[in-house]
Amino acid sequence: MVDLYFPAILQPTWLERIQLGHLVKDFATPIEPRRTSPNSTCNFCLIISGTNGQESFKCPDDFGFYPHHISCDKYWKCDNSVAELKTCGNGLAFDASDNKFLTENCDYLHNVDCGERTQLEPPIGTPHCARLYGIFPDEKKCDVFWNCWNGEASRYQCSPGLAYDREARVCMWADQVPECRNEEVAGGFTCPAAGEVSGASGSFSRHAHPEDCRKYYICLEGIAREYGCPIGTVFKIGDADGSGACEDPEDVPGCEDYYGDLDLKSIRKSELLAGIQSEPRKPNQAALKPRPTTVGGPTRPSPIQE
Repeated sequence: MVDLYFPAILQPTWLERIQLGHLVKDFATPIEPRRTSPNSTCNFCLIISGTNGQESFKCPDDFGFYPHHISCDKYWKCDNSVAELKTCGNGLAFDASDNKFLTENCDYLHNVDCGERTQLEPPIGTPHCARLYGIFPDEKKCDVFWNCWNGEASRYQCSPGLAYDREARVCMWADQVPECRNEEVAGGFTCPAAGEVSGASGSFSRHAHPEDCRKYYICLEGIAREYGCPIGTVFKIGDADGSGACEDPEDVPGCEDYYGDLDLKSIRKSELLAGIQSEPRKPNQAALKPRPTTVGGPTRPSPIQE
């Protein structure tokens, strides 16, 4: 027997948003995998007796966990050769990958190869949750997704310029996510035509956001992507057209009061201690072109539901 292991799902470690010109930071508590001792009573199992006359199962061995022949979210638990039919939580499926049949594990549907076990319990939905357990995209905003645990939805938002990819289940560049409407990609910003930006380096250029000092746009091969400066800095347009870098607010006219009364020194120190940034630094004008960061959202283990 081994401990039950509920694999984690990708989640951002912290979320940011700008409200009324002030930075508000929401720290998302990391979701740790839950482990259940096989000797304890399972708190997330719906148990249906295999001796109720409706269904029966002959245990191949005295002890073990065996997949149901047609239902992906059901399995048989054998204890002293007595079989009990169990059902995973709504939105979860039984992981039958252990060829020794010693692991009792319900995982997210997208993590389980159901094969010919095609049947599932009917969905039980709550606001933002198509099923009680799972990761689901927002109904309206392509950069928002929800981590659902027993029907309770936790909201996550991708970093600026990124959107939630429903297939890969990570945050990708918004222009690479088919579900994003045109107005959601880079806030509707359109890159200048080729040759219009005299200071651009090839097909690469940077442009200030029209309303938010901290945000800016990167144009690469005619595709606009929204980006954001590290906390405590704002975007400053460069001397050459299409250039720019992240600088301290006091060095950028019009953005001096962007962070209001926030103690930037304390915030930078806390981020340094948390490992979010390696060291206080001045942005390098010749820095490499930024690349998308695949942040994901929540990463949560799956329970076996009771």
